[in-house]
Amino acid sequence: MPFRKLILLLICSASMAASIAMAQTTAEPEQARMDRVFQRLGTQFVADGRADGVSIAVVKNGQPHFYNFGTTTRGKDSPPTENSVYEIGSVSKVFNALILAHAVIEGKIHLQDDIRRYLPGDYPNLQWEGTPVRIVDLVTTTSALPDNLPNPFPDGVDPDKAPFLATEAMSRITPEQVYAELKTARLSRRPGTETQHSNLAPVLMGRILEKVYDEPYQSLVARYIEKPFGMQSGFGKGRQALEVDGYNKRHVAMPRMYEDAFLMAGGLRYSTRDMAKFLTAELAATDPAIRLTQQTAWGDPEKTSAMGLNWVLSRTVDNKPRLRMSGSTFGCASYIEIYPALGYGIVLLANRPGEAQNELQNLANQALEEIWGKPPALGALERALQDDRSGDASRVIAMVKRKYPELHLTEDFVNTWAYRLLREGKGTQAIGLFRYNTEQWSTSWNAFDSLAEGYETLGDKPNAIANYRKSLALNPSNTHGADHLKKLQTGQ
Repeated sequence: MPFRKLILLLICSASMAASIAMAQTTAEPEQARMDRVFQRLGTQFVADGRADGVSIAVVKNGQPHFYNFGTTTRGKDSPPTENSVYEIGSVSKVFNALILAHAVIEGKIHLQDDIRRYLPGDYPNLQWEGTPVRIVDLVTTTSALPDNLPNPFPDGVDPDKAPFLATEAMSRITPEQVYAELKTARLSRRPGTETQHSNLAPVLMGRILEKVYDEPYQSLVARYIEKPFGMQSGFGKGRQALEVDGYNKRHVAMPRMYEDAFLMAGGLRYSTRDMAKFLTAELAATDPAIRLTQQTAWGDPEKTSAMGLNWVLSRTVDNKPRLRMSGSTFGCASYIEIYPALGYGIVLLANRPGEAQNELQNLANQALEEIWGKPPALGALERALQDDRSGDASRVIAMVKRKYPELHLTEDFVNTWAYRLLREGKGTQAIGLFRYNTEQWSTSWNAFDSLAEGYETLGDKPNAIANYRKSLALNPSNTHGADHLKKLQTGQ
């Protein structure tokens, strides 16, 4: 099955053995190593054409560190600084959730409330067989609401022109228009059951917060986030001269987004100096509201990724908590993650959208491994699996866990690892890991679907068919499994 986006930790193709990485941690001061790693990775990121400009802020033990690469304007010698302003896209949703957390603590709202309690008019459509959309569903991506309402993104238009048409359409959208179209909106499934991207959800959340506080959204962000943390305003054109120019992958200059219709879903803009202050507050977590946003509100981080309040929660392979979020606008991408146990957080901002947010995540994960070294538990497991010839991953993992009890493997982590091994031609190891997932998570349709795909890739038709059938029994809506099963059975 194709890779999921919510993975615990990217398995980098290790260019250094774990022993070499660990030796570096003792031979080189941590700060010097961190500077060297980010300088190399950031320079290469721009050289590879992944963005024209990148700014990175790292907070370690309460101290900020800044790294900047490339240019703010393509074709000009205009290097970014920690004061350069980028659109942060969906990372704005974390700010939205933090204001909600304050409202919860102040008793103004409850996470289990039906959202219709705070909306103007009647919305009998905002429920699924008696299950309403709740406040918590808006901030865990489980609302089942449409992505954009009304939808400003035109179909069948030149992709270089579509963003300009969309921003022009956004400028005409009013809250009244949103509420009018909301009356006929349809939920895609029962709320609270699955994650699904929706920009409409944070827009409604922002409007609800304005209502319960009787205060404009901009004022709420300033009161609860910007002023306490010492950040400058993320609204409007007050720092327009410091804003970077954004470009799509074809190097076409993209429009900046100031429209109120998109503000609460992804319209904030900050520098890495601002975001370092946000990281510092999140890592310290002295504010009860911050702690509330970081608690699990949906899902199970022991199995895959879970959701806090707009934070994606997971645990590393050595069982440390990790929080992350990413975003993209027409011209910028952002990625943020924090590791509370390490006292470490990072935010990366680039003037390239789309896939750049995943590439920023890859850079962050590669830097993490190079700075601190591969976790000993992961290195031991990789070596044990490589030496094993039986394909019994469950036995090997249990053996390694006896020596490294902190070893923590989620379904997504193992699944991603198995696909990499499959691509590398290590079929026995890959099937062993796929099978491990089906043994550990026996009700996961995706685990059986991936095992079936592994067998299919290796030409084992009977086992592929058997496991696709198991996957479909668990999830009849698995179109990937249904399509592949049909092809295997008909020989087409």
